[in-house]
Amino acid sequence: MKIIIVDDDEMVYESLQLLFSREKDIKVIGTANDGAQAIAACEASQPDAVLMDIQMPGMDGIQATRELKRRWPQIRVMMLTTFEDERNIRLALLAGAEGYLLKSAPVQDMAQQLRALDSGSSVLHANVLRQLTQPEKKGLDVLTTRETDILQLVAQGCSNKEISSQLFISEGTVRNTISIILDKLEVRDRTQLALYYWRRV
Repeated sequence: MKIIIVDDDEMVYESLQLLFSREKDIKVIGTANDGAQAIAACEASQPDAVLMDIQMPGMDGIQATRELKRRWPQIRVMMLTTFEDERNIRLALLAGAEGYLLKSAPVQDMAQQLRALDSGSSVLHANVLRQLTQPEKKGLDVLTTRETDILQLVAQGCSNKEISSQLFISEGTVRNTISIILDKLEVRDRTQLALYYWRRV
């Protein structure tokens, strides 16, 4: 099996490269330190699978996975990350990743899971599976009526100016309220707010 390792920490991918060199049936044919490099590496070498970090500068792992699966759906993607929060897990799976492992897993386990991935199975670390099967921590009921109204319009793709016009409030109030919503729901930006909303209605 030919794989590419994508991580913005050089020490991580060099260590994994060394450890996988002991596995007779797994060959690391390339490395990358951001999503754009990952896409270029896949185009050049067409691996069987990609070990993909999530948090990277520029194009992150979720964006890269979405683009990779659009271009080459046959390439399997295993997210490899220190993060096991539900939001990242769901976003990664929505982007098309077939597996989600934690960097804390022993490399022997990673090799075994890569083989399972290559055979067509989906792979989730036990801690990750637990996150997905637990009830979600926060729903839309934590928002006020005004916050919910603004979130609905964000989810529909409205700009701050359009929201301001529709709700008869200032753009400054819209901006401040969106910041409060982001904080309450623990998401990072408008795109993730929209995803959060549409998954819950």
